[in-house]
Amino acid sequence: MKLRTLSFLTVLALLLLAGCRAGGPGQPARTVAQFFSKYENRPGFKTTDWSAGLTTRLILGRLGKLGGDNELTQALSSIRSAKVLTFAPTTNSARNLVAQGLIKEVDGLLANERYTPLPLDTTDRTTVLRYATRQQGDRITEFVATGNVQGAPDSFMLLSVGGNFTQEQFNRIKKFLPSVAGEIAR
Repeated sequence: MKLRTLSFLTVLALLLLAGCRAGGPGQPARTVAQFFSKYENRPGFKTTDWSAGLTTRLILGRLGKLGGDNELTQALSSIRSAKVLTFAPTTNSARNLVAQGLIKEVDGLLANERYTPLPLDTTDRTTVLRYATRQQGDRITEFVATGNVQGAPDSFMLLSVGGNFTQEQFNRIKKFLPSVAGEIAR
């Protein structure tokens, strides 16, 4: 009897915790795609969607070679898609999104989708981005970066990049991304 009661309480606690992960208004998003769909047309949000065809990847590769960084060149040419959602509060209700748990909602959906969060890199103090990855074997197939839009402390940015990256290519993109995050968000 004690074991059954303990099992029931454990299941009940897990269900309550799953419900508490929700943040933001309304029904919490369960995937990155749902998060984009939920917020892209709301006041203060802007979405930029980019899909890289073969020609675009070749151009990116050639542009990267001009800079002389082969690892970054290969990383850029491995990008298949990128989607950016930025948020800059324009109304009081939009400002309340941060208070309602916008970042908590993202953290919950990344955990739900089994992304692996990476430790925060505190060496770059100008732009702080938090990363989470999805992998197949030793290749990174998607990464998500969250942070603020440069110069706007109450802002939010979610960047989702799909591709086929080695760990070293991903590390090069992580070094490169903060310097262009402001441009991406425009």
